[in-house]
Amino acid sequence: MQLHISPSLRHVTVFPGKGVREFIKVKVGSRRLSYRMLFYSILFFTFLLRFVFVMTAVDTIDGETRCSTIGCLGKRLGPRILGRRFESSVPEVIYQVLEEPIGKDELQGRSDIPQSLDEFMTEIKDINIDARTFAVKLREMVTLLEERTRNAKIQEYLYRHVASSSIPKQLHCLTLRLADEHSTNAAARLQLPSAEFVPALVDNSFFHFVLASDNVLAASVVATSLVQNSLRPHNVVLHIITDRKTYSPMQAWFSLHPLSPAIVEVKALHHFDWFTKGKVPVLEAMEKDQKVRSQFRGGSSAIVANNSDKPNVIAAKLQALSPKYNSVMNHIRIHLPEMFPSLNKVVFLDDDVVVQTDLSPLWDIDMKGKVNGAVETCRGGDKFVMSKRFKSYLNFSHPLISKNFNPNTCAWAYGMNIFDLEAWRKTNISLTYHYWLEQNLKSDLSLWQLGTLPPGLIAFHGHVHVIDPFWHMLGFGYQENTSSIYAKTAGVIHFNGRAKPWLEIAFPQLRPFWAKYVDFSDKFIKGCHIRAS
Repeated sequence: MQLHISPSLRHVTVFPGKGVREFIKVKVGSRRLSYRMLFYSILFFTFLLRFVFVMTAVDTIDGETRCSTIGCLGKRLGPRILGRRFESSVPEVIYQVLEEPIGKDELQGRSDIPQSLDEFMTEIKDINIDARTFAVKLREMVTLLEERTRNAKIQEYLYRHVASSSIPKQLHCLTLRLADEHSTNAAARLQLPSAEFVPALVDNSFFHFVLASDNVLAASVVATSLVQNSLRPHNVVLHIITDRKTYSPMQAWFSLHPLSPAIVEVKALHHFDWFTKGKVPVLEAMEKDQKVRSQFRGGSSAIVANNSDKPNVIAAKLQALSPKYNSVMNHIRIHLPEMFPSLNKVVFLDDDVVVQTDLSPLWDIDMKGKVNGAVETCRGGDKFVMSKRFKSYLNFSHPLISKNFNPNTCAWAYGMNIFDLEAWRKTNISLTYHYWLEQNLKSDLSLWQLGTLPPGLIAFHGHVHVIDPFWHMLGFGYQENTSSIYAKTAGVIHFNGRAKPWLEIAFPQLRPFWAKYVDFSDKFIKGCHIRAS
């Protein structure tokens, strides 16, 4: 290619290098050459040279890949823009082999299967193999390693299930020591609250919190964090509900560790008249649930032995066996209107939460006639924790569920909830809850997997007022990479999941958020060897 410019700059002629004379003429005015004209000329020549360079490069690539110039250029600029896509260079036989099913029994006892990528690479380099043999060996190696990984995950989930379901000896020791203190020390048997503060228990001008727990240490952390972070602790009334066996240790602890000026009440379920008279639907459902669960679940060994379930499904089934999910402490919140007939509004706290801010502003939230103020769990920065919808908890393959609910309805969280008891009493929420418990039993526990949240999602459906996520941050018991910096800004953090902060399997970087409210110098804590880490 040649470029000729006339002396007068009136003509610019391009001569192609293939012998055929063609030209492009650019006419220039008959006036003197200006700086602007020089500038535009330089731009033109720059563009021309770049175009020549690109075309030359494309011709080179075209020759190497044996395809049309425009096609090659298109494939490099993007799919379907100037040309077709590259055809796959992987032999079709490899796809065919990899798609063939392989039984796990075929791999049992085989010693010729590579155990690692290094072994695989060494083997295929040492011998000349065709594409089919390569694909067969690759499929066998990957299948074997997948099965080993699956078994390792299942064993991990089983060990976590055992660790989370057992009562640590330190907590058992604390309960026994406090029970002994209750029987021998009059100071551990004080009336809670004292007579002068009893009227506050039904006074709606106070901030009423409810905590249901049979874990003394966990309850003490919730209570301590609540009072210490309150701007008006003298207006705080904490109602602690426990079972018969834990009542004495719980009363002993809070008698010997007062949280004044806050008012603390400790009651056991048998202290409620309505609970001891007649039938309590939730207790009946729990008894039936235990019978059905033992008959159809077959225990943890049967769950682990299931070869068809994925590890995360097995983990969910193991979690369903946890005593927590069949504990009356977990179901009792559905009876709040009967337990506190004189109160208009309460905040219910689980025993695995830590309060980090003053919660009195919760009473200023306009519930707009709704019953349950809760944080939604279908949107947020943490997609693992905050991506839960009804389909995450309910079995939509069952016609009873699919007919009545939308799988994409946003779920919400138990753990820190505002309950408008006055509005609740005007609804049939409790009856709906018990109805669906019965339906789940009749369906052999096939409507949902885990304890109290699924029937709660159903019972409170349409009665939930969404509150700011600041008030309730989830995932501290199963999301190890939860940001500690982010956690410091949350009003309430929730150790929902297996890794409870009082267990050995707690995440080390998250446990300090809980442990800071434990007095490790206390004689009972120290005597039972409960340590910060």
